Amino acid sequence: MLTVNFRTLPLEKGDLVLDAGCGEGRHTFECFRRNCRILAMDLSHTSLRKAKYVLGQMEKRKEAKGNVLLLRGDALRFPFPDGTFDKIICAEVIEHVDDDRRGVAALARMLTEGGKIAVTVPTRMTEHLYDWLSGEYFQTPGGHVRKVIPRELAECMEENNLRVYAVGFAHSFHSPYWMLRCLSGLHKEGAPIPALYKKLLYYSLFSRPLRFLEHLCNYFFPKSIILYAQKRKQGD
Repeated sequence: MLTVNFRTLPLEKGDLVLDAGCGEGRHTFECFRRNCRILAMDLSHTSLRKAKYVLGQMEKRKEAKGNVLLLRGDALRFPFPDGTFDKIICAEVIEHVDDDRRGVAALARMLTEGGKIAVTVPTRMTEHLYDWLSGEYFQTPGGHVRKVIPRELAECMEENNLRVYAVGFAHSFHSPYWMLRCLSGLHKEGAPIPALYKKLLYYSLFSRPLRFLEHLCNYFFPKSIILYAQKRKQGD
């Protein structure tokens, strides 16, 4: 289940890619298939272990073309040299960061001149809805700490020499899921109605008609917005 569209963020053979806040590795897996060198970082040891297992299975099935290094740590504060990475993916991370402007600045610093970055965050509309439905939504440990305003995020990226060249939307089918989670109680992960809807989400991954329907729905009630940007070269 990818949030980033790799046609809009094209990867080239040998690219050094940072998956900042990789979670269980969904974007790392796709980079692995595309003959890239990937540094995948996350604070969660459990998530990294799950990613490591899947990467091992991909190697056994000979799906792997690239090289991956998994590191536990905060990718937004790790002291990588300036201009280290050709591409950066930062999916659903900024809304968890205490100092989002510092986080964007760190990402921009680590990106090489001419390099490209994709930053994804929840849409403002869905975040307001979930906050209204549940007092738990912004109070859950490890959860979201702010409602990200896409226009302000884009301005922050521009201030850090990142020229936004495309905007995308994704995961409209997940918008009702989190609404149901909020209504049922976020602490009740096994609540029957959200659990039933989650099965539909899983089924939709393998159904071309449902994927097409979700693509259409992304224009109306997406769960995520993606900002694609390129770092300006000196003199541009």
